[in-house]
Amino acid sequence: MSREQRKALDTLFRTGPLEIGGDHLQQRAVFTRMLTSRPLPNDVILTPGSLGGVPVLEIGIDGVAPKGTLLWFHGGFYVLGSARTSAALASNVARRTGMKVISVDYRLAPEHPYPAALDDALAAYRAVLDGSGDPGPAGVAVVGESAGAGLVAALLVSAREHRLPMPAVGILFSPYADLTLTGASMTTKTAVDPSFSPEAIAVRAKDYVGAADASDPLISPVFADLRGLPPLLIQAGSNELLLDDAVRLAARAAADDVPVTLEVTPGVPHLFQAFAAMLEEGEAALRRVSDFLSAAFTSGASR
Repeated sequence: MSREQRKALDTLFRTGPLEIGGDHLQQRAVFTRMLTSRPLPNDVILTPGSLGGVPVLEIGIDGVAPKGTLLWFHGGFYVLGSARTSAALASNVARRTGMKVISVDYRLAPEHPYPAALDDALAAYRAVLDGSGDPGPAGVAVVGESAGAGLVAALLVSAREHRLPMPAVGILFSPYADLTLTGASMTTKTAVDPSFSPEAIAVRAKDYVGAADASDPLISPVFADLRGLPPLLIQAGSNELLLDDAVRLAARAAADDVPVTLEVTPGVPHLFQAFAAMLEEGEAALRRVSDFLSAAFTSGASR
């Protein structure tokens, strides 16, 4: 990271950690405004729709015939965000890969605690499979950011339990995958994470868990049996509270014989890929995502 890039990021985070732990309705509005205030490129096409009874937003690039489908799950600790808040990053990936993104507007806590988000994710995934045609699941990847990445892991476990076909791959950006909040980085990274505080995350975790057990593997996939899942690419920054979620999830996947690639980029924050325009590490990470998807879809087409 250059000095200029560091200065730009410092300016971006100059107000300190995002206040995600206060009134959830107020913070929803702040979160949405922050992630949607900049206009998208003119050739990005957003098309609202429904998939399996769940609201979705199709994100494509004008004039590009999609080569596959990325079923996308936004972040926001299961309390904030929407399909639209993912559009900037998702459209960037769509442009690089020539694939169509379907961003899922799953229900949010605390109005809809666990398992609402997972139920919506599974319903959307079933519908994608039903409409995927040729090449079927081999033409589908699941992608998630933060809570959406944890939801991807839970979705894959649930899909396996329901005996559904697996997608080609899963891509997890900075997964939020342990709602017991027992990862070492929840304490060791407090001084360097510019985005969140452990206390704020704890409030939002309670919203989603509700009356359930936070250690339930479908809430905290770091505790799940991951056998039979498709190849995974997990990316995280070294300066984030959720780093240990990514590290432990990757270790669990490897122990369960899941092909997994873990990439921890030094000196960058949570979801650094969203800052690819100003951060060379983010640009490089998205190139690797594009290469990973290209290899997976090429392999699927040849089977």
